[in-house]
Amino acid sequence: MLWRHATGTISLDRPRIFGIVNVTPDSFSDGGRLGSLDDARRHIDRLVADGADVIDIGGESTRPGAEPIGVDEELRRVLPIIRAAAADHPGVPVSIDTVKARVAAESLAAGASIINDVSGFRLDPDMPGVCAGARAGVVLMHSRGDVADMATFAHATYGDDLLGDILVELRAYASVASSAGIEHDRVVVDPGIGFSKRGEHSLRVLGGLNRIVELGFPVLVGVSRKRFIGEITGAMQPTDRVAGTVGANVAALERGARLFRVHDVKPNRDALDVAWAIRRSAAP
Repeated sequence: MLWRHATGTISLDRPRIFGIVNVTPDSFSDGGRLGSLDDARRHIDRLVADGADVIDIGGESTRPGAEPIGVDEELRRVLPIIRAAAADHPGVPVSIDTVKARVAAESLAAGASIINDVSGFRLDPDMPGVCAGARAGVVLMHSRGDVADMATFAHATYGDDLLGDILVELRAYASVASSAGIEHDRVVVDPGIGFSKRGEHSLRVLGGLNRIVELGFPVLVGVSRKRFIGEITGAMQPTDRVAGTVGANVAALERGARLFRVHDVKPNRDALDVAWAIRRSAAP
């Protein structure tokens, strides 16, 4: 399976990793850590050296209670990093994590190839057209609400079939993409672990991930350092949740996920590669 994006393709013949670059002052795990362009470039160098296949840059936090920021401020944060990443690592696609069409358009012009929209095209009606026009790869993540509350439990209400409810909403996102002219092989779906989901919801989604895979799109999971891992392990600090993240990603790989968005690339790269090798050795 190939995933096409604005500057090429990514083969999903093995696990692929998005390395996270948060240029925000207030992200839940690493906000404020990358205070300068040089800091960000060094961080990206490390992600690539550790095995990241995609660099995922975000300039607006979606942590619980986050304050939305304006387009100009988001562009000020992300554009220099996108240009630097594209120049320093021309063979590594750049993804921009944004819900704003103008940020997406200017990021694509600056060298990004993929739009990672955590609202699944819900929050900006111009986003599908921007992505279609640039022939970008897109990640459509399941969430509810807006930037300020999508990572809270304000909208974490589901019927008897949690996966069924999420599938209905993901299908709607994919339909919007298709109607805008975005080809099927440019779309990845993300079930939105931790977004509008309590810990038990996140576990049930991961346990039933095969149903998301049956939609027919590649599946990305973003479990890195998430709250539900701390609930299980007792790790209160997000940076202490690396081992739990690795465990969740390996379980997701076994259930059909092929793309993984992480803060800590090296341990996840090693674990996923070993799990993949074992999986392939058992194939007939």
